[in-house]
Amino acid sequence: MSIGAYIRRIGRKRGDGRALTRAEAADLMGQVLDQTATDFEIGAFCMAMRIKGETVDEFAGFLDAIHARTQRVSCVDGTAVVAIPSYNGARKYPVLTPLLGLLLAARGVPVLMHGMTSEDVRVTSGQVFERLGIALNPSKSPLAVGELRWMPTEALCDGLARLIAVRRVLTMRNTGHSLAKMFNPVEGKVLVLSSYTHGEYSEAMQAAFETQGIQALLFNGLEGEVVALENRGLVKSPEAADISAASTAEFAQAVLQGQRPVPAELAAQIETIMSAWQALH
Repeated sequence: MSIGAYIRRIGRKRGDGRALTRAEAADLMGQVLDQTATDFEIGAFCMAMRIKGETVDEFAGFLDAIHARTQRVSCVDGTAVVAIPSYNGARKYPVLTPLLGLLLAARGVPVLMHGMTSEDVRVTSGQVFERLGIALNPSKSPLAVGELRWMPTEALCDGLARLIAVRRVLTMRNTGHSLAKMFNPVEGKVLVLSSYTHGEYSEAMQAAFETQGIQALLFNGLEGEVVALENRGLVKSPEAADISAASTAEFAQAVLQGQRPVPAELAAQIETIMSAWQALH
């Protein structure tokens, strides 16, 4: 079916019975990822899905298409990898996703973090990593135990990166941002950390993980990042004076060197992740 026919199907309000089947969603997303659709059609798709919202079958079909085009990374000895997406960044609170990944790596976990910048108004994990001296690494070589690799989305699935980049034109998030938090970039055992910002997404995302057979932990994250901090007052504490990349990197470095304690909520989240990761072995 042409993408135009799909857009006519989905370009209506939520709940009117115009949802796509899993196979149709995979076909549609394949056209988007392979650039057989025009820029105008892809923009119309993004707007239509934003109005309608995604069903479980649509999420599953979109992920089918992405996974068929993903260049995956493994671990050298088959150890389970923790995959951490970072696409939102910080608007009000420090983006501590890099610290989360580095603390997990310090515990011997192979960590694959991936992300990209699609807007310029937030502090991103990439900016914090740059301050920490950690560069984007597009290598597909196997991860070592205890290694954190910060990978650009395009190195894993260039079509998904192009879809996310549509934000710069439409100035709003699209389905690609949700899918980037859900897809599996790992060959072999994996624990995907994911997050939602709106409650209605949690059940659909959880069900989509189940359809894909992906082991995942789904958090009500901080500003869309996977860090689950219930105490939003962290930004006002002496631990993190502001949300700038420099201040956040300085705080992360101090925590990693044992000069400052790990925030209590982050420490609890790490223990939850470690328990789930160890259960995979």
